[in-house]
Amino acid sequence: MSPKRLRTKTYLLLALMVLFGSLGNVLLSRGMKETGEILDFSPLALAAVFGKVFTNGSIWFGISSLLIFFVSYLLLLSWADFSYVQPASAVGYALVALLGYFMLGEFIPLTRWTGVVLICAGVALVGRTDPSPSGRGRRGSQRAGAREAQARQGEASRNGEGPRGAELETLTPASPEAAPYRACAPRPKGRG
Repeated sequence: MSPKRLRTKTYLLLALMVLFGSLGNVLLSRGMKETGEILDFSPLALAAVFGKVFTNGSIWFGISSLLIFFVSYLLLLSWADFSYVQPASAVGYALVALLGYFMLGEFIPLTRWTGVVLICAGVALVGRTDPSPSGRGRRGSQRAGAREAQARQGEASRNGEGPRGAELETLTPASPEAAPYRACAPRPKGRG
């Protein structure tokens, strides 16, 4: 898949994650506020609350939204680095604040808006990076790439090509250049 198409797919799934994750959480909040505050924790009272919760439309729409969020999240994690996905999806905090203000009628103080702006600035920084710079999202692939490079270099030296024109220098234990390495060298057994 081309890098441009992968980036488009990444942004689309991130948008779905942010939208449906934020909407789902706000709908769950609305549904629980419609259900009312839970003050009695006796089994009979909790059974009644359970019945009210799971017959509330906002709760069901919230659960459905969170299921769409979850599927988008899983798909995105199948190719993008977690260290990209999680911070990039933090823009959802801004959307939650907006939805809380408009859908739930919540008052949002200036300090909270300032925090939201800072989060969005961080998301903008993360969004400028490659979603999967480590190649398919795994550090192990970097190690595999290093092993392949070593194998190619070894093959080149066996063919007499050498390491691309660079001279290799062998350090003998007595050479002054080897002094820093002598302290790390294993000592023979029986010698103190």
